[in-house]
Amino acid sequence: MMMIESQNIALLGLGKENLALLGWLFKNGYRGKATICDRRNQSILKDILNQNKLTRLTTIEWRTEKQFNKNLADFEILFRSPGWPLACPGVQEALAANVLVSSAMEFFFAICPSKNTIGVTGSKGKGTTATLISTILKKSGKKVWLGGNIGIAPFSFFDKIKKEDWVVMELSSFQLEDIVTGPRYAVITNLFHEHLSPADPLNPNYHHSFKDYWQAKLRIACHPDSKLLVINEKLKAKLEKESILSKVIYFRDKQMQSKLRGSYNDENIGAAYALCSYLKVPASTIQSAIKNFGNLEHRLEFVTEKKRVKYFDNSFATTPESTALDLLSFSEPIIQIAGGADKGADFKPLAKVIAKKTKCLILLPGQATRRLATEVRKAGLNKDKIFEAASMAEAVAIAQRKSEPGDIVLLSTACASFGIFKNYKDRGDQFKLYAKK
Repeated sequence: MMMIESQNIALLGLGKENLALLGWLFKNGYRGKATICDRRNQSILKDILNQNKLTRLTTIEWRTEKQFNKNLADFEILFRSPGWPLACPGVQEALAANVLVSSAMEFFFAICPSKNTIGVTGSKGKGTTATLISTILKKSGKKVWLGGNIGIAPFSFFDKIKKEDWVVMELSSFQLEDIVTGPRYAVITNLFHEHLSPADPLNPNYHHSFKDYWQAKLRIACHPDSKLLVINEKLKAKLEKESILSKVIYFRDKQMQSKLRGSYNDENIGAAYALCSYLKVPASTIQSAIKNFGNLEHRLEFVTEKKRVKYFDNSFATTPESTALDLLSFSEPIIQIAGGADKGADFKPLAKVIAKKTKCLILLPGQATRRLATEVRKAGLNKDKIFEAASMAEAVAIAQRKSEPGDIVLLSTACASFGIFKNYKDRGDQFKLYAKK
């Protein structure tokens, strides 16, 4: 990909990645015209620039609100945010006009000073696995940069990367679905039905079929720079139908001493162990790093214990599969907070686990909540054990009233957070706030 000096570019969506890219471009000599295309109000977007000390950028132009998706073929390069649908008419018109449609993440991989790049994707566990790989490599003495979908934009640290450094990126399917360059070493942790309907009007991207979702994930290793794919052995039959030019290593769940809670973390450990072993990190170093590694924030994170009731936050669990695994991780009675925005998931298998494992189910508002409640009742959970809450404060208050010593209060919603929360982090932060009060 070419370097960008004076081209007429547009940033489709002013999220973390494009915000960091915008600042980096102007800092490094970009002298062209940059247009921000975003459905939000211009005053809101200017506040975001101000908060990030980017108000000095006087050559910024705007296409906002009803005009945000118009005439995208006017530009030479489009940098698409992950939440911006690739299939939207504006982007398709631009592609037909031979406009280069890229992203901050693809541009990062194209010009990264280091070729020691690792990308981790999967329906569940990619953030934990990416962080664990980063931790192991640091333990082995390497300088490591961690970023991506985990919440750290790559261009926020780009200028600090040296040739010998290592870069580990957590990558979502939306960051991968149209890339033509990417990480040298790739990991796919697992594959569930996910992102098959739009869950958030501000991030309306979704995959139109499970096949499309799988193909998006697979692009992490379908580019000329790919050297190795480490993938869950449960996906072997699926992968064998594809054409992968890079070396493939299949990993299995691996049980090792660690502070990670949840049996599904054996999968994350297996993936990290397989990759780091290939990179010739000594087994003793890997074991030492894993031993002291605990759950990430909002990923089955222990919050507090009050009156012998323990509170756990897995706001990141936005699929039925991940929530089912959370429930199966505990032997204690569970009071569960669930529900929220709809991602088109099938709740029937989860409902059976809830009916078996959950002492009390508290449902948050959202389009998926009614479907979840219906399936749970069909699975056998008595309606007098199902409660509705209008807010997180009310949900935690109900949980505290219904809990007894020895119980677990678990936030694991199986749904997206859009609605009464800004995002999954806001949902988890509110849970922790009220649990600690």
